[in-house]
Amino acid sequence: MPARFGASHLIQCGIIRLGQSGTLPQRDRGEAGLQNRHSEYMRIAIVSDIHGNLTALEAVLADLTLTSPDQVLHGGDLAHGGSRPAEVVDRIRELGWPGVCGNTDQMLWAPEELHKFAVRVPKLQPLFAAIEEMIPATCALLGDDRIEWLKTLPLVQGRGPVALVHASPGDLWRAPLPDASDDELAATFNSLASSVAVYGHVHRPFVRELAAMTVANTGSVSLSYDGDVRASYLILDGTSASIRRVDYDVEREAQALLSSGLPHAAWICQTLRAGRFVRPA
Repeated sequence: MPARFGASHLIQCGIIRLGQSGTLPQRDRGEAGLQNRHSEYMRIAIVSDIHGNLTALEAVLADLTLTSPDQVLHGGDLAHGGSRPAEVVDRIRELGWPGVCGNTDQMLWAPEELHKFAVRVPKLQPLFAAIEEMIPATCALLGDDRIEWLKTLPLVQGRGPVALVHASPGDLWRAPLPDASDDELAATFNSLASSVAVYGHVHRPFVRELAAMTVANTGSVSLSYDGDVRASYLILDGTSASIRRVDYDVEREAQALLSSGLPHAAWICQTLRAGRFVRPA
């Protein structure tokens, strides 16, 4: 399966502020309500790559009260790389959002998966070393129960015509970049056999209409790489996809990171403030 490495997606950080309510509108939130609406006509929000950034998540939650989806899914990468990983995981569990496992979730209990990927791109060893050095601190903040919950996340979520993966089917570490060809996108996601394929991972949102399917990237709640420092998530109205951007207080989250004691916090904040990937020094 052709897929581009896109290694810059591996970092995370915190962003954002806004929104004090973590409660979504009551419209069709119950399981019975979801079953009574045909999935092709549902409005689904997909929120991915939160990376331990509770203030970014709170801003997105506030925006979700405006977009009023029938259901919210998460795309993984919930904890590693931000100032409050435990609080983010707790909020997602409280909200009951179905979702998928991300690569930086998996490496918390299986760091060998990071090692396997790092071997393929030796020029990025300083990047992978910094990412690995953040794992123990993140695990200490999370505790065993939250890590065990992360282990239960599946690799794929399906809702009617929509299929969600973190990076690509069967691979949490490699995914096409936004400039991938139509052929590459089709070859990567055709196995999902869905009208809409959604993924996160690369922190650069886009929507592409192919001959037989739509491919959409959610962007990231935290640590955008496309030059726009706002949080990003995806809205699906049936099979019609659009990107939603949310303003936040970048500096507030940067200061939270710098005071968190997280290794490499200053480096992460460089990417946070730039809205683009910055290599570690």
